Amino acid sequence: MSREVLLLVDALSREKNVDKEVVFSALESALASATKKRFDDEADVRVAIDRNTGEYESFRCWEVMDDETFETPDLHIKLEEAQKHDPSVELGGFIEEPLESIDFGRIGAQAAKQVIFQKIRDAEREQILSDFMARKEHLVSGTVKRVERGNAIVEFGKIEAFLPRDQMIPKENLRVGDRVKAHLLRVDRGQRGPQVILSRTSPELVVKLFELEVPEIEENILEIINAARDPGSRAKIAVRSHDQRIDPIGTCVGMRGSRVQSVTNELCGERVDIILWAEDPATYVINALSPAEIGSIVVDEDQHSMDVVVEEENLAQAIGRGGQNVRLASELTGWTLNIMTVAQSDEKHTQEFSKVLDLFVEKLDVDEEVAGILVNEGFNTLEEVAYVPIEEMLEIDGLDEGMVEELRSRARNVLLTAAIASEEQVEHGIEDLLKLDGMDDETARALANKGITTQEQLADLAEDELVELSGMDGNRANSLIMAARAPWFA
Repeated sequence: MSREVLLLVDALSREKNVDKEVVFSALESALASATKKRFDDEADVRVAIDRNTGEYESFRCWEVMDDETFETPDLHIKLEEAQKHDPSVELGGFIEEPLESIDFGRIGAQAAKQVIFQKIRDAEREQILSDFMARKEHLVSGTVKRVERGNAIVEFGKIEAFLPRDQMIPKENLRVGDRVKAHLLRVDRGQRGPQVILSRTSPELVVKLFELEVPEIEENILEIINAARDPGSRAKIAVRSHDQRIDPIGTCVGMRGSRVQSVTNELCGERVDIILWAEDPATYVINALSPAEIGSIVVDEDQHSMDVVVEEENLAQAIGRGGQNVRLASELTGWTLNIMTVAQSDEKHTQEFSKVLDLFVEKLDVDEEVAGILVNEGFNTLEEVAYVPIEEMLEIDGLDEGMVEELRSRARNVLLTAAIASEEQVEHGIEDLLKLDGMDDETARALANKGITTQEQLADLAEDELVELSGMDGNRANSLIMAARAPWFA
């Protein structure tokens, strides 16, 4: 009988082109399933087949549990009882009892075959998918096999993929038999095996379609840096050329617009703007906002944002219908863009000038004339006044060496006083936190600097919030939060 097992495994492995281990595993599951039917109660059965001889043994298993987690005697055994059989066993381990193995020739052949073939089908699907993923072909071209509740099942090769309704282009109406191209979004692994999820709304689809239409991209003469989409309406891609003789925009557009038109047709008429990537962020943003004409740009590196100033007549075009143009430009460049008119820009500049002017007048105890000189020279904070190299400040018209030294001294004194006050506030704030079990001085100070100064504030945090604030691990965060919440349950 053992020879029969080995012959069956070998035959199925060859026929289905799957590893022998997969067939052995499927056969063990089938034998275990058939063996379970001998018990009236629920039972956990394990069958082990010797890979060399084909001999197999059957065991009934019980998982070792403590008194609190013990549920059913058919599947579980208490630790105390288990250690009578095996003194070395621990919680989470298993106690096994040998069973008489059923005759391989007499098992429910149909049931066994069903389990075996199901496992093999899953393994085949996994193998086909692994081969596909290994080729890194993220652009899928297939046929709609069926439509279920608005979702489409797309078949390509031997693989069936799932195209959800929310990943279809708005107003797109796919029917059975339609040919579609989609981007491989992800692979979900569930109980029914791996499920390929497709998308026709992702920016990556636009990139892959251009790679298909423009051979220069595959040849690495051109490169698509980024893409942004409003699916079914408008998209923007940023391109650059690695060969100065090649015009990246014209190459992507193609003769009489043939290349870009092919992409547009595949995307249900979605208009694609091809813009030139630039290393300078401001130039890149200006290109991304085209065809709108930009007057000036103010870059805020700290906030990673830009104030884009346009003439009144260009405002609507720069923003786009429903904010589409500026939104796509922002996604494409990665910068937060604030579109404003010249009048709005002047008003904002006036407000900011006045705010910094008042700060310098109050904190440095100087008149508006001196404060105005500093602001006009680009000083915006007390730190800049205190620590900008003295040589730079001495070059400012209207300030002599004595005045510069005095301004730097006053700025440093103000900053020192503020730092001392902040430290005293932290010292006072951590007293309540230090009463908690498991809290140390370093952690309490770190939390106080983030605004958490009381046990009540700590108790209100979720575990992930505390981890993000402090950088501590989840177990410690949970322990501190529960300690802070202890009065709630007292």
